[in-house]
Amino acid sequence: MSAEIISTVHDGAPEVDVTVVLPVFNESGHLEKEIFRVREAMEASPYTYELLVVDDGSTDGSGEMLRKIDGIRLLQFATNRGSGSARKYGTLAARGRTVVWTDVDMSYPNDEIPALVDELQSHDQVVGARRTEEGTIKFLRKPAKWFIRKLASYLSGAQIPDLNSGFRAFRRDVALQFLYLLPTGFSCVTTITMAFLSNGYTVKYVPIDYFAREGESKFHWWKDTRRYLLQVVRMVLSYSPLKVLMPPAVILGAVTVGKVIYDLFDKNGRIGTNTLVILGLSVGLALLAMLADLLVQLNKKRHDVLPATLVPSSRSKVLH
Repeated sequence: MSAEIISTVHDGAPEVDVTVVLPVFNESGHLEKEIFRVREAMEASPYTYELLVVDDGSTDGSGEMLRKIDGIRLLQFATNRGSGSARKYGTLAARGRTVVWTDVDMSYPNDEIPALVDELQSHDQVVGARRTEEGTIKFLRKPAKWFIRKLASYLSGAQIPDLNSGFRAFRRDVALQFLYLLPTGFSCVTTITMAFLSNGYTVKYVPIDYFAREGESKFHWWKDTRRYLLQVVRMVLSYSPLKVLMPPAVILGAVTVGKVIYDLFDKNGRIGTNTLVILGLSVGLALLAMLADLLVQLNKKRHDVLPATLVPSSRSKVLH
């Protein structure tokens, strides 16, 4: 945090049940309407709450508009830092025991935030899993997202129906342990999911409707998809490198066995040089995997926040 940030966030205020963090970057056309929708939903809920709006260096007048809206806490960056930074600093500044991440572009069902929070009572994080894909370049985004989601499910050992949904609620005390991992861009939502799953915290998915966004999309298909993929692999290498490195080592080992058998018959009992190279790669990769796993275990941070216990709640709701 530096002089670049103009802030109306005050310390020492009482804790509330829920903080709704709203990143904003050039959303002036629908900003007031969306904030009103969120506030109306929270007013009708049983929760005490605050709306923490993070203006991420908007240049279209959104910042000036936010200064005139009553009943919000406002954090303003002088320059654009990315949605990951906005969500990170919003979570750090939050007073709520529960933090909700969502967007103000009219794409998420923000009137259902209280129902999302209800689902959190027996879980550490609840994610709104979108039923449809409404983004641009669908024919490229859908297969790319499917592949990354399947990779993340394999690497984390959990089923992940929607890896990069921006509509989620989570326990702030758990999330504070992992905020240092958050990148500056859209892949922050992927990171917070992988961080919870990789450390034994529960993540629940509830189906939600997803709508075409208002205004101009800030998502760059190639750049942001590449970041999602790299972040998934980076997260798992940070917690379970055996899942990334050992499978190719095993595959190379199987190829070596087959090649040895082939050489014995084809080369009159002699082993080919290329077979020895493949064997060396297999052994080297296996040793690297075990060494990486040892280093991860030795340097792994010990987390003191206990995961949620499964206690059925009579107030649990279903999102539509």
